[in-house]
Amino acid sequence: MDPAPAPPPPFAVHLVTGGGSSPELSLLLRSLAASRVVALDAEWKPRRRGSPAAAAPAALGDGSTSLALEASPAPPKFPTVTLLQVACRFGDGSEGERSEVFVVDLLSVPLADLWAPLRELFERPDALKLGFRFKQDLVYLSATFSAALGCDSGFDRVEPFLDVTNIYYYLKGHDRQKKLPKETKSLATICEELLSVFLSKELQCSDWSCRPLSEGQIQYAASDAYYLLGIFDLFQKKITMEGQCSSTTELTLDRHFSPVVIECSSSGYDICSGSCLMSIVTKYSEKIILTESDAKQRTSRRKEKLKIPANAKCKDKVDCSSEWQGPPPWDPSIGGDGYPKFLCDVMIEGLAKHLRCVGIDAAIPSSRKPEPRDLLNQTYKEGRILLTRDAKLLKYQYLAGNQVYRVKSLLKHDQLAEVINTFQLKISEDQLMSRCTKCNGSFIQKPLTLEEAVEASKGFQVIPSCLFNRNLEFWKCTDCNQLYWEGTQYHNAVQKFLSVCNISD
Repeated sequence: MDPAPAPPPPFAVHLVTGGGSSPELSLLLRSLAASRVVALDAEWKPRRRGSPAAAAPAALGDGSTSLALEASPAPPKFPTVTLLQVACRFGDGSEGERSEVFVVDLLSVPLADLWAPLRELFERPDALKLGFRFKQDLVYLSATFSAALGCDSGFDRVEPFLDVTNIYYYLKGHDRQKKLPKETKSLATICEELLSVFLSKELQCSDWSCRPLSEGQIQYAASDAYYLLGIFDLFQKKITMEGQCSSTTELTLDRHFSPVVIECSSSGYDICSGSCLMSIVTKYSEKIILTESDAKQRTSRRKEKLKIPANAKCKDKVDCSSEWQGPPPWDPSIGGDGYPKFLCDVMIEGLAKHLRCVGIDAAIPSSRKPEPRDLLNQTYKEGRILLTRDAKLLKYQYLAGNQVYRVKSLLKHDQLAEVINTFQLKISEDQLMSRCTKCNGSFIQKPLTLEEAVEASKGFQVIPSCLFNRNLEFWKCTDCNQLYWEGTQYHNAVQKFLSVCNISD
C-alpha cells in the first residue's frame, strides 16, 4: 500500500526573523555553538533561463545615465538563498539529549550576524554536519553571503560532513568499496523507505522569496532538515549493534571529542555517546571543499540528438504554446479507443498517483533521468499525452504530434483538477480507487477473502492483524500483486476525490 501521509511533524519549529534582539536568533546561535550533530538544508527561488537581467536604473539627468548603467552591478551568478533550515542535536549527560529545529529567513536576518557562527559551525571538528547533496546548497549559500557582505565572506568548506545518501546505501548493505549508483534516490524516497514517512514535495518549486511564508512552506522546509536526524539515528543504531563504535578509553585521547555520554531520548536509542559519534566521524565522515571552479556557473554542452521523422513539421513553424490544442490521441474521431492515457515526467510523479486514484491510466518514465527522446518515444508508442512542468519539452512537440502538455498548477490537487478540465475527462464514482497507485495496473475482477489475501501476501506484504476480525474484501493488482482493502485511508481518499472531481456523493 502507499505510505500514509506524514502526520503533523513531531517537533516545534523556530522561525528566525529579525536582528540581534530576536530571541529566536539568540536561541539559534546558542544551539549552533552547543550542537554535536547538525542537519542542514537550504531553499532558494529557482532562476529560469532567459529571465531578464536586473532592471536598468532610472536616468539621473545630464548624461549620467550611461555612467549609472556602467556602474550597475551584474546579476548574481547563482540563485540567492532565501531560507536556511537547521536541525540541531545537543545536550550532555545531566540534561539529556534534545533537538531544536530552525527555519532561518535570510531575507530578514542580518547576514552579518550569521556569518561567523555559521563559518565556525561548518569548520568545527567536534560537530558532525548532515546534509542531502549539500554541496550545491553550500555553493549558493556562499555566493549569497559574498554578494551581501563582500567577496571574502563566503564559505569554502564543511567538515566533518556525512551525506544522507551514503547512509542510505550503507543501511541497504551496499559495499563501501564500490561506487555508488549514478541514479541516487530522492530524499522523499529515502525517508519513505527508512522512516516510513511520506514527505510531500508539492511546495518544492514554490517561490521561496515571497513573504510571508505560508505555514505549509515552513513545515515543508523544517521537515527536510529534521528527518535527516532520524535517518542518522538509524545509522548510529546499526553501527552500535554491529559493535563498530570504538571503546571510550581508546577515544578519550582525541583532542576534538570529549568522552561525554549523550542519551538520544528523542529517537529511543541510548547510543549517542561522544565516543561513538567520534568513531563515526573518523570512519565514515567526509568533507566538502569548494574550489575556484565551483564559483563559476556551469553551462551544459550536451545536445539532444533526436531523429526527426520524415513527416515531422518544421521546428521553426511549430507553435510552442502551453495551451492544449487537441484532439488527444485517444479521441475516437481520429481512431483512438476513447480511454485517456497520460505519461507524467519525473517532475510531477505525484500527479500520476492522483490520476490513478480517479481511475485514469497514468504511467511514469522507467528511468529516473530520462532523455527527452525517451519520453517522446514512450508517449508516441503508447498513445499517451506527456504531462510535464518543464517548458523546454514543449519545443519537441513537433516530434510527437501535439502530445505534450505543460501543467501550470503547482499543487497536486490543483494539477489533477487542471488536467480533468483541460482534457474534459469524465470521472465517475465507480472509477475512484480502481487502479493500482503503485504500478498503474488494473485490479482482479473478483475480490479475495481474508484467507486468500493472507496467502497471496506472503513474502512481500504484511496485512495488519487488526483487519482479521473485520469482514473486508481484498483486491489484488494483476501486474504487481499489491493488495488493497477498503479501510480508513480508502474512505478518506474517496471523499477527497469526490470533491476534486466534482462528483455528487
